[in-house]
Amino acid sequence: MKIRYFLILIFLLSFSSLWAQLNVDMKSEPAKMEDNKRCFDCHSTHIYTFDNPVSGITERKEMNPNFVFNTDAFYSGVHRHFSCTDCHSPDYETFPHNAELRFEPMYSCIDCHGGDEAFASYHFETIEEEFGKSVHASKHNENFNCWMCHNPHSYKAMTRSDFKISEIVSAHNQMCASCHDNPLHFQRISDSTKKPLEEIHKFLPNFKLHFSAVRCIECHTAVEDTMWVAHNILPKEMAVKKCVECHSSSTMLISSLYKYQTIETRKNRGTFNSMLLNETYVIGANRNIYLNIFSIILFGLSLLGVAVHVFFRIKKK
Repeated sequence: MKIRYFLILIFLLSFSSLWAQLNVDMKSEPAKMEDNKRCFDCHSTHIYTFDNPVSGITERKEMNPNFVFNTDAFYSGVHRHFSCTDCHSPDYETFPHNAELRFEPMYSCIDCHGGDEAFASYHFETIEEEFGKSVHASKHNENFNCWMCHNPHSYKAMTRSDFKISEIVSAHNQMCASCHDNPLHFQRISDSTKKPLEEIHKFLPNFKLHFSAVRCIECHTAVEDTMWVAHNILPKEMAVKKCVECHSSSTMLISSLYKYQTIETRKNRGTFNSMLLNETYVIGANRNIYLNIFSIILFGLSLLGVAVHVFFRIKKK
């Protein structure tokens, strides 16, 4: 009991500044949907048509798959109220597009969100600093940017919304797997041949179970208390491999994967156990006093049953 209240106190002191919800209106109609329609007429489909002014005929062409975007994903993401030209050159409104436009510099998260008080709780500056220390930045320099992991056309702030742990794990791990389990994508930044993830993680008792229950970054990043999601990806030699790091009463998942849910549960229900004993429970992560009492009673009744049985067997003899 004392440990439970101590942990709650730590969260109150350490994470009170992180209680801000997603600072994006996710309910009203997207503001620039009509403005974006012309772009999505081509860029939401694998086959697009256009009138060729030279031949005078309507042609059908196959769209580069890297430039095909799901409109439902875009309008359910954090940039749902943006118009395409908020980030891309207005020259794209002219078709055919000027070939030189493909070389336009891409914005990074910090270009828009850096120094913005409305998004101060997201700690974008800290994220940039942590990313700068990461193996992604140190090995690949400017070839690696925010969009390698966070697709601006579909990104959702999963950890700050009411998604289930399993949904957060799936979405975050898919970001990693999109390169680390995809040889073609991996070669965008490396000439080396990538082994299958399951082979790399063969030291785990059950790779698939772990991959569906916890995020890659739980073992591959340095935890930063002021951020929801750690961005300092460590070299593989520094990855967590000890079971006890997660499967213990002082599990590191409390300050990473379960951080948001812990805070929200405490605010809404005032019960620390109700969160961890739901879908987020990890063996050894927490104990519930009522379950402990129930287990002891059940064990005691079992022993009593055995004792009574033995007593009557002896008495009959």
